Amino acid sequence: MRGPGALGSLIFRPLPILLGKLQPLERGQLNVMRLTGVIGFVVATIAVAIPSWALSHSWEWLPVWAAPLAVALAGVWSTLLARRRWARWGWAWTGRELHVASGWLIQSHTIVPAARVQHIDVTQGPVQRMFGVATLVLHTAGTANSEVDLPGISRETAEEIRVKANADAQKIIAEAQAAAKVVSE
Repeated sequence: MRGPGALGSLIFRPLPILLGKLQPLERGQLNVMRLTGVIGFVVATIAVAIPSWALSHSWEWLPVWAAPLAVALAGVWSTLLARRRWARWGWAWTGRELHVASGWLIQSHTIVPAARVQHIDVTQGPVQRMFGVATLVLHTAGTANSEVDLPGISRETAEEIRVKANADAQKIIAEAQAAAKVVSE
């Protein structure tokens, strides 16, 4: 029988999949996560402050600062947790498939075989450009979960994976065609 702390150790254990073989995200992605979080919460704080100010005239018991303070504190907390979220991401290119793992409470491990990739995009927004990172987007066949994003890698690495995945996919297709030709003869 497990002790009272057993559930917590099961839930908050790091991703065991490919342990030690996963590449971490670039350090610039941590800064991207922090800055986008701060920007989002500043906008949310302003958006909450306006109705709070308007309601404080009708409801005298409601302090004007209560709602904006709550949102601002949530923003500070989220920004402080950005490092933990960043550390829970990992990826690996094995030559035939891309592994993307993430999560703390809900852990996700996605494997994308090169043969299933239809096309690959490399995107880079202004904040990502500022910190030298990009997002690799793999599009696969199917409707549900047909897009896999790998944020926080350098643009050079993303381009390199794109070239390798394309070459590997072409090689796999050629092998399959050769095997089909042998079977048909």
